[in-house]
Amino acid sequence: MAVAIVTGGTRGIGAAISRMLAAGGSTVAATYHGNDEAAEAFKAETGVAIYKWDVADPEASAEGIARVEADLGPTGILVNNAGITRDGMFHKMTFDQWSAVLRTNLDSMFAMTRPVIGGMRDRGAGRIVNISSINGQKGQMGQVNYSAAKAGVIGFTKALAQENARKGVTVNCICPGYVATEMVAAMPEKVLDSIVGQIPVGRLGEADEIAALVAYLASDAAAFMTGSVLTINGGQYIANG
Repeated sequence: MAVAIVTGGTRGIGAAISRMLAAGGSTVAATYHGNDEAAEAFKAETGVAIYKWDVADPEASAEGIARVEADLGPTGILVNNAGITRDGMFHKMTFDQWSAVLRTNLDSMFAMTRPVIGGMRDRGAGRIVNISSINGQKGQMGQVNYSAAKAGVIGFTKALAQENARKGVTVNCICPGYVATEMVAAMPEKVLDSIVGQIPVGRLGEADEIAALVAYLASDAAAFMTGSVLTINGGQYIANG
C-alpha cells in the first residue's frame, strides 16, 4: 500500500481526495493548517491520519513529512492541494494579500515536494498530483494573486515532470472549475447563479469528480501520463490542446 500525503486534505476537495485514495487502498496522511475542529471531525469520520503544519513553510513541511514517514512509511503519492484566496482588484491589493496567496499556493509546491522527490527517485516510483485551477489557465478579475500562483503550479508541473520521468516519477496537474464546496457555497447567491450560468453543463462540479481524477493519476494505470494539465470544469473554459 502506498503512503499518500494530501495537503489541505481534511476539507472540501482535499477531503474527497483523502477519502478516495484511502478507499483505493492507500495509507493517507491528510494535512491541514487552520481548523482543528474540522480536522478532528474528519479523522473521527474516516479514520484517516491528520497532521498539522503550514505547507508554505519549508522547515515545517520537512519536519511534518518526516513525522508522517516515521509513522506510516515512505511517501509514494503526494497531492499538493492546499490553497487559499485573498481576493481584491490589483490596484487596491496589498502586498500581504499577494504574498499570502503566493506562499500558500505556490511556495508550498517547493516546500512539500522537495523533501519527498529524492526518495521517490531512489525507489524508482512516485506520483505527484498538483491542484491548479481554471483561473490559473484563463485568469480571473479580482484574483491576480491567485491566478498568478495557479499558473505557476502549471509551469512547476511541466518542468518537474521532465526532470523525473526517467526515474519512474510522474507529475501531473489538475485544473478544476467551480466545485460545490463550503467556500463556493459561501458566495452571494447572485454571484453563484452567474457562475453556474457560465458553465455549459449547467451545474457546479462535485468534489468526488476531482478526487476520481486524482485517484487515476495516482494509480499504476497512469504510468505513461506525466506533465499533463487536465481541465475538469464542465466546459466553462476549453483549453488549447
